[in-house]
Amino acid sequence: MSSKIIIPIIIGFAVVGGGIFFLQSSSSTPGAGDEPSNEGEAPVQQSGGGDLVPDLTFKDYNGNDVALRDFQGRPLIVNSWAAWCPFCIDELPDFAQVQEEFGDEIVIITIDRAESLSLAKEYSDDLGVTDDLIFLLDPNDSFYRAINGFSMPETIFVDRDGIIRDHKRGPMKADEIRRRIQSIL
Repeated sequence: MSSKIIIPIIIGFAVVGGGIFFLQSSSSTPGAGDEPSNEGEAPVQQSGGGDLVPDLTFKDYNGNDVALRDFQGRPLIVNSWAAWCPFCIDELPDFAQVQEEFGDEIVIITIDRAESLSLAKEYSDDLGVTDDLIFLLDPNDSFYRAINGFSMPETIFVDRDGIIRDHKRGPMKADEIRRRIQSIL
């Protein structure tokens, strides 16, 4: 094929792919189409509501075990991030700002996707947010798989009962984070 034919085909695929990404990133709640994976890590579907937060345990930067279910009884925001994600560089400081604003009303947890402690900590240190949020390491990428991750970053908003009330695919700014918190307060 000549380049006159190949270039429009490539552009067409890029437009279709971008459209699919846009539609997926605008999804705000779990439901039809958010099928749990067949692995034992998938959220448990609740009748009349969203899925339960996955029952997973991770290590924090100090090597302590931290289970997501330990936070039941408090509104929880769980964000999946990675140092290679260009959107995370802006989003993590926004999460830190919102955590400071809401104080003990909410808990924001950030889970690094399968990167080393040294890389993850260096990244959060460079952003100046290491002490502002709960940072957890997920060497097996189990959280991202459990929430049927599709884009980066991915964030779930969990109510006091441990039920996922909102699922955002893609980056957010502080104003959107604040708005979405209302679904779990």
